Amino acid sequence: QVQLVESGGGLVQPGGSLRLSCAASGSIFSIYVMGWYRQAPGKQRELVATVTGSGRTTTYAESVKGRFTISRDDAKNTVYLQMNSLKSEDTAVYYCNALLISTATARADNYWGQGTQVTVSS
Repeated sequence: QVQLVESGGGLVQPGGSLRLSCAASGSIFSIYVMGWYRQAPGKQRELVATVTGSGRTTTYAESVKGRFTISRDDAKNTVYLQMNSLKSEDTAVYYCNALLISTATARADNYWGQGTQVTVSS
């Protein structure tokens, strides 16, 4: 079994900051890519940011470039999302994602966390 557990969401005023964390645990052999997605009410889930192993390559949605920073700690199987200069349009449920090989299945699969709510409002 593999679990991804997010933390760090909450209510913040426009212009504020939040840091999300996501820890992967369980029968993990290797993690290729970790990332964050978000889904606002009435909208499709969209990619926010991804990071490859050892943080070598990062990608960001245009809407968050310059404001959000993704990083990962391979020793802890944890990915972070530092969100600065938050706007009301960043309000969404944020989901952690990991493309990894499980020791149980011996193949690469996508895994998702349960989601954490981020609300940007005054």
